Amino acid sequence: MSSRRLYDQNGSLTVELVVITPVLFILAITILAFGRVSEARQQIVEASRASAESAALLPSASSAQQESVDAGAMGAIDSTHACAHVQVMTDVSHFYPGGYVTVTVVCQLDLSDLSVPGIPGGTTIRATSTAPIDPYRSVQ
Repeated sequence: MSSRRLYDQNGSLTVELVVITPVLFILAITILAFGRVSEARQQIVEASRASAESAALLPSASSAQQESVDAGAMGAIDSTHACAHVQVMTDVSHFYPGGYVTVTVVCQLDLSDLSVPGIPGGTTIRATSTAPIDPYRSVQ
């Protein structure tokens, strides 16, 4: 046998690192982006639910509408710093004993600080919650 190596392995680790490093980097940033979207979605759902429940406890439709807008906006803005624009829409058309209040919270999630190909810079998250009004209480 000759003393010469059959397979020369010089530089194979460098080639593997050059190929695998960008793939791992993009995978990590994609996981981060999906984590942000998931967390923001959960917080927007919680904000809409809290807004609907607080609005259902108030005595009049106008105060319920104002309170739900305030609570929804504060819940969405306080819980996540990524929401650029928050809209809160309240439906009080069924505000009577035994009726319900529906609150929709819409958030424009800003992902522009992550530069991942294929992921848009902004994602819209929407959550709607409904809370019943006690049938044995008086409504103004």
